[in-house]
Amino acid sequence: MSFVQRLFTRLLPPKWAADMEADSRAWMLKCKCGYERSFWDISGIRWKAFGNPRIFGRCPNCGKRNWHSVYHKPHSA
Repeated sequence: MSFVQRLFTRLLPPKWAADMEADSRAWMLKCKCGYERSFWDISGIRWKAFGNPRIFGRCPNCGKRNWHSVYHKPHSA
């Protein structure tokens, strides 16, 4: 966990911290090569968010810098 993730999980009540982690794991970044990863995995937090922004960065799979699309993956229940 990143410093920010540790800080928020310690300051928030346990139920909120678990909800924040679950929601951040549901927000995915997708590269043009098809590689996906969650916001939580890149040490980020995206809790109670909306919208589908794009983020510029390097893909760990293909190694290219490009725009990654951001979307919310529905929870599988």
